[in-house]
Amino acid sequence: GLLGLILMSCLSSIAYAWTCVYVSSYHKGYAWSDALERGLRKELDGQCDLIQIDMDTKRNKSELYKIRKSREVANEIIKIKPDVLITSDDNAARYLVVPYFKDSKLPVVFSGINWTVEEYGFPATNVTGMVEVAPIRPMLRWAQRLTEQGTRGFYLGSDTLTEAKNLKYLVKAADDLNISISSALVNDGEAWQSAFKEAEEADFIILGSSAGIHDWDEKTMMSFVREHARKLILTNNDWMLPFSMLGFVKIPQEQGEWAAKTAIAIHKGIPIQRIPVVANRKWEIYENTLLMKLAGVKNSDVLRARTKKYIQDL
Repeated sequence: GLLGLILMSCLSSIAYAWTCVYVSSYHKGYAWSDALERGLRKELDGQCDLIQIDMDTKRNKSELYKIRKSREVANEIIKIKPDVLITSDDNAARYLVVPYFKDSKLPVVFSGINWTVEEYGFPATNVTGMVEVAPIRPMLRWAQRLTEQGTRGFYLGSDTLTEAKNLKYLVKAADDLNISISSALVNDGEAWQSAFKEAEEADFIILGSSAGIHDWDEKTMMSFVREHARKLILTNNDWMLPFSMLGFVKIPQEQGEWAAKTAIAIHKGIPIQRIPVVANRKWEIYENTLLMKLAGVKNSDVLRARTKKYIQDL
């Protein structure tokens, strides 16, 4: 009677549930991944049984760690037998998807891979996703305008795979605009500070991510930048806005939302080969007025009309 009905309803709800595994290349507490995950969870809420695995390869950079961790994660996924695998950022693609799941039966949706997926051979028969492209051309054009046709930029970031890739694309775009880019990719705060002082020789500075700099301390770096900044500082990362004057920033939630909607579409029966790889479309401009004022750098009224204010505590 009643027990049978309860059992039947339990069984039918299990039959409808589907499982998606989400593998993040990084760790909880990293601003980009956290925002991407929020977008993903918002769309998948009540849709699938979501299991998350963090690879933590931003803090553990050794090649051996990445290889071992990926093998462990791959075995875990094989045990879970999910309906869809969702990944974010480059390391999950390189160390997990390519060696273990590319051209397999498991549908894979990637997100947050910077600039290009050619090196991974995507799209594959079972792989699609959203590529992450930063608005570097508009940023560089404004850098030129605001520095009266400055031709020398300096890129300062952490010594990671992602930053090396970002730098490569920036140099290429800058080249088209006759801008030469010097750079430093560093591992610790002291190296970052000395590179920043060197960067002040250029016409403008572009800050890459601080993620991967092991002893990064927000407060120390903020007071350092406030004391030493004299030139225009720009960034594509919203978490670097405290140290930058202008941010032309990508919106990580867009990546998560798109990946989730794509996973749902695949589960509903749309063949993955029919879902093309796309690039993100949304970005915003922020102005850190306090830092601009401290450094005596002027914004243009045209740009100010389009910017959001980044409000910062003293």
